[in-house]
Amino acid sequence: MKAVLSILRKEFLQLRRDRRMFPVIFISPVLQLLLLGYAANLDVKSIPSVVCDLDRSAASRSLVDDFVQSGYFTVRARVGEMAGIDRYLDHGDASMAIVVPRGFGGDVAARRQAGIMLIADGSESQSAMIGVNYGSMVAARATQKLVLEAFERGAGPGSRPVLINPEVRVWYNPALKSRNFMVPGVLGLILMIMTMVLAALGIVREREAGTMEQLIVTPIRPHQLILGKLLPFVIIGLVDATFVLAVARGWFGIPIRGSVPLLYVLSVVFMLNTLGIGLFISTISRTQQQAMLTAMFFILPQIILSGFVFPIENMPEFFQAVSLAIPIRYFFTIIRGIMLKGAGLAELWPQAAALTGLGVLILTLSVARFRKKLD
Repeated sequence: MKAVLSILRKEFLQLRRDRRMFPVIFISPVLQLLLLGYAANLDVKSIPSVVCDLDRSAASRSLVDDFVQSGYFTVRARVGEMAGIDRYLDHGDASMAIVVPRGFGGDVAARRQAGIMLIADGSESQSAMIGVNYGSMVAARATQKLVLEAFERGAGPGSRPVLINPEVRVWYNPALKSRNFMVPGVLGLILMIMTMVLAALGIVREREAGTMEQLIVTPIRPHQLILGKLLPFVIIGLVDATFVLAVARGWFGIPIRGSVPLLYVLSVVFMLNTLGIGLFISTISRTQQQAMLTAMFFILPQIILSGFVFPIENMPEFFQAVSLAIPIRYFFTIIRGIMLKGAGLAELWPQAAALTGLGVLILTLSVARFRKKLD
């Protein structure tokens, strides 16, 4: 027993002396608890929506107010014609469109059936399904309110009740198949995890084996060493992307409506971010075990804040602001936009620009730190 206690004491002394492991062991669980406690929210509310009120009557304005006051919908824009809806749904600026047709106010006044249209972005199947249900519930409440108002005005028992009938349309994923939402996201996760972990472990492995010093004393320049170490992981990432796209199309039947070359180009831009983070991890890790644990420290918050599982608009404003610095957040929008919506660079340039800016910044800072380590 004394021998076991001695070994136990030795292990704790090693952990105390290893300053790099302290934040991973003790700070990481606290941060993940905060993230899961505040940012992890499966409730769907404040759905970003665009309103197209073609009637512009008191009744249509009252109905739109009912949608806003329900707390389920947030109006991001108002357009004057149906064609204006496409831009917001294609760019991902809105997940729902509420269309009030012409004659809605007249139908309500004449106590006829009044129709509205709810258009959902099916590329986010879970949010779309819940949004449609919420929209139908708001329409039912509006119908109930009109019936009560009619009774308060003294309408006779033989009067016809007004019925607001929502016509539902789902774009990009009409069947609301969850795999059409999940599989494109898996492509982003695979690229992130594989390239980040491989970059971190590959460089740390050289240092553990003692071959890094041998590379340093060769005529190879630092930028050549960095390029030679990272380029294989880019190729591996593109091979993985090809495999995932082939399985998604051939096995799961998920359409690829947009440009595949554009998807490859933006995948390389995304890998600038993940390889940069992997390179940074390699500069703060001495062993492969440290590198793996540190990589998990970076990966889990990115998954939580990316919108892959939990809608970003439901998170507190602080975490919404933090998510703007998460590269995979933009890449998820790009993947689903290209595969499900057939979007091109004209629609995805904000996400592509953000991804490029973050990638250049992260990789530049990581390369500078790595070069300093080499010196």
